[in-house]
Order: sequence, then C-alpha cells, then structure tokens
Amino acid sequence: MPNERSSSTNPTRTAVAVLGLGPMGRALAGALRAAGHPVAVWNRTPGRDSELLALGARSAVSAAEAVADAPLVLLCVRDQPAARAVLETTGPALRGRTVVNATSIAPGDARANAVDAEARGFDLLAAAILTPTPTIGRPEGTVLLSGDAEVFAAHTATLRALGTVRHVGADPGRAAAFDAALLDLFWTTVHGWLHALALARAEGIGGAELAPYAQGLPRILPPLIDDFARRADERRHPGDRSSLASAEAGLAHIAHTARARGLDTSVLDAALALTRRAVAAGHGPEGVSALVELLAAEPGLPGRP
Repeated sequence: MPNERSSSTNPTRTAVAVLGLGPMGRALAGALRAAGHPVAVWNRTPGRDSELLALGARSAVSAAEAVADAPLVLLCVRDQPAARAVLETTGPALRGRTVVNATSIAPGDARANAVDAEARGFDLLAAAILTPTPTIGRPEGTVLLSGDAEVFAAHTATLRALGTVRHVGADPGRAAAFDAALLDLFWTTVHGWLHALALARAEGIGGAELAPYAQGLPRILPPLIDDFARRADERRHPGDRSSLASAEAGLAHIAHTARARGLDTSVLDAALALTRRAVAAGHGPEGVSALVELLAAEPGLPGRP
C-alpha cells in the first residue's frame, strides 16, 4: 500500500527553491510560503514573482542562486527539454540537494533524469500533480512521487505543505506513468463529452438540455472502474453483462449517426476498428474489458512491477 501524507500538520521550516513560475509553480511556491517555509523563486522569464514577493518569497537572478541555500528544490516548467535545460543551467549548485521534478514528462524521461542526477551528485524525486492549482496547499491537492523511499521520507514533512502526497514506488518513472494513464482517461473523457455535444447540436439538442442526462453517466463509473481494474489485473473478462460484439454494434451505430451529420468521427472510428479487430480474433463473447489485452504493452518493460 502506498505511503500517504496529508497537510494536516505543520511541516518543519525547510528552505525551498522553486524553479519555474507558471500557474502551478506559483501555486507550489505560495503553498510553501503559507506553511512558513523560506522560499527562493526563479523563472526564465522575469516578472512573474510579484505576488510571491509580497508573501515574503525571495527573488533570485539565476537558478543557481535560488538553490544556494535550499536543501529542497521544486522544478516545475513546461516540458522535458525545459526541465533538462534548467537542470543543466543550474550546474554544480545542485550537488547534495534534492530536486522534486513536478514537470509533466514521460516515464522514460523521468528514469533518464534520475540517472543524470546520480551522476551529478543530487537526489531526484519525480512528481505528478493530479489536481489543479486551486487545490495546492489543501488536503484535496494530490501529488504522487516516485524515487528513493528514504529521500522521500526525509522531505515528506515539507512536501505536506503542497497537499496530500503519496510515494508510489522506487522506480523514478512510476509517478509519470500514473500521470500519463490518468490524463489518458481525462482527455479521452473530455473529448467524448465534446463530441457528444457536437452530435446533440447537429440533431437540434442544446447542451443545457443534454447535460442533466450526461450527469448520470459519472455515477455509474466508480463501480465500473473498480470492476475493469480487477478484470485487467486478473486477465479475466467475462461477457455475461456486456460483450465486445454488442460494443461493436453500439460503436458502429454512433459512428454512423455522427457521420451522417458531417461530424469528425476519427476517434470513434479508431475505437470501432480496435473493437472489430478483437471480435474478428474471436473475442466477441468476452467482456468489453478484454480490449485492454489488445492495447497493453508486453511485460518486461523498464520499471514494470
């Protein structure tokens, strides 16, 4: 079971450097200041630290200056190239420190960063922030971290200032893997809702008319999520309640309806093609969750438990 820490207690006042002052970086720095930590901030583009300075943060002219007095460094920038550029710019100033990289990156990049950090003499924890900026500093703010468990334990008290933090494993890529999987669910769900709104509009149904009925769907998802997760882990996909064959018919119907109104059906077509492939391979009587077996990567990948 993962370790869990919440922001219910006041952390030790460890000095922290925050590198990157986009909306999330500013939220992280603000939460740390609110918890009483000395905070030095730096951003590649000047002028984003005025609110933080008013809260008592210290502005640094370089990343190296920001980390000089900080045993803990939070890095939150746009992407992997930006993160690597900041780490390289900071140079030997990071030696002996712990960097928490809260940049959204791929699991493989997180593992490569950890190898680089070890060679350069600093500890690295990879972080995935699962909730939006207004939740940071509150219990509902959720941050997953992966990397060395002892390094995580040494800084848990400080990291509590950000919200609820969980250590999800020693493999540096695991936090990023959780992040990617959950964002996969989020964005495909968002796309599905927007496509539904477009289809409804094409048939003369307003979004406000459709929304109350759509609100019923999320209520059936929690048991479905647990059920499919169990089936995926057990690699057992009974089709007693819903089969891939019926899913194929349903997807074909929706795609036909949307196409008849001139809507883009590329995502629906991809889902339908995958389902048809499964049915053609003899999986029609199995449950819809059997699609995970066609989609899943082979065992033995780096970091796979």
